[in-house]
Amino acid sequence: MERRPRTFDVTVHQVIPFWRDIRVIQIAAQFIFALVTILIILTLVNNILTALAAIGQRPSLDFWQSPAGFDFAEGPGVRATDTTLRAFTVGLINTLRAVGVGLVAATILGILVGVALLSRNWLLRTLTQAYVEIFRNTPLLVQLLFFYQGVFRALPQIQEATVLPGPVYLSNRGLVIPAVFTTETFPLWLTYVLVGMVAGMVVWYVRARYQRDTGQPGHQWLLGLLAVIPFAVVGWLVIGPPPFGINLPQPTLFERPDGVTVIRRIEGGEMITPEYASLVVGLVLYTAVFIGEIVRAGIQAVPYGQIEAARALGLTYGQTLQLVVLPQALRVIIPPLGNQYLNLAKNSSLATAIAYADVFQISKTLMSQTGQVVTLFASVMLAYLTMSLSISAVMNWINARLKLKER
Repeated sequence: MERRPRTFDVTVHQVIPFWRDIRVIQIAAQFIFALVTILIILTLVNNILTALAAIGQRPSLDFWQSPAGFDFAEGPGVRATDTTLRAFTVGLINTLRAVGVGLVAATILGILVGVALLSRNWLLRTLTQAYVEIFRNTPLLVQLLFFYQGVFRALPQIQEATVLPGPVYLSNRGLVIPAVFTTETFPLWLTYVLVGMVAGMVVWYVRARYQRDTGQPGHQWLLGLLAVIPFAVVGWLVIGPPPFGINLPQPTLFERPDGVTVIRRIEGGEMITPEYASLVVGLVLYTAVFIGEIVRAGIQAVPYGQIEAARALGLTYGQTLQLVVLPQALRVIIPPLGNQYLNLAKNSSLATAIAYADVFQISKTLMSQTGQVVTLFASVMLAYLTMSLSISAVMNWINARLKLKER
């Protein structure tokens, strides 16, 4: 039997040398890039440590337990004898207070602005456009200083505080409102509320399934919330003392030489300082402008035929907006909305310009007290990084939930 000649020619199909293999070259290039990056970072760290050692400083974590050395009353407040770690934590809490309120308020106001920009009412649309142009084309720092120096610090002094129903006292030291606090029966009442929330979730699931099966409105959100109310009311009546109490502001009066009685100071209640109010108002008004433009663009991205179809079905303007336009526009709105949320969180560091005791302002004071500049700057960066990544994770989750599922 004749043997067939071999068709594989070794001279033609030679093995590629490793220095010409594209996979080996790519791996080697990445390894060299990573090595150079690490060397640059190590060099920078060494230079920083050498410079700090030359002036007698060395990064350490021991200073966290040392006394802060100063006190402030913003938020939970800090005394001079409290630790540096507690002062930093309170600063972080104050930042989260401003960012949390700012995100919610800016979202609500931004939606209203976006809808008003498309309104048929000429006066409402024109005023909204004027608001957008003013706040979009002026720096946020200037706006914060204007609200602080030109609005809240320009209010009457404490002796001539404006008394509003509540009682609420408004002066250049801030807004003092009645404070609500929890009592010892609050945990027991909260148990009733949690049981009610479980019942509400069951009602929501049943009604949502009814809507899906029959096509009829299930009103699952309304009925789910209504299911919680009886448990909350019964719990309030059964536990005895109310789970909440109110701490009313108590002014201390004194008589001036001219015989006029004025307010010396106000104790009790909850104080909203001019610094906090200026920061929140500035962040909300500035960010709501951009959110409004995003909402307007999202609404206009919905095909006009959808709106005409809704009108043909007899839906009102509000029903069309709620049931047809906004659900579709959200898919366009959510991705850029996350960027605005990140901007609001990072812009909160401008609070240092109006002496609001946020994490950056407190850290600057701690740097002068402890000399741990590198450690505190790294801690501030880590705090903002964690906050931004958390916001991004939530927005990415929401975007994934609203995204159209394609096969």
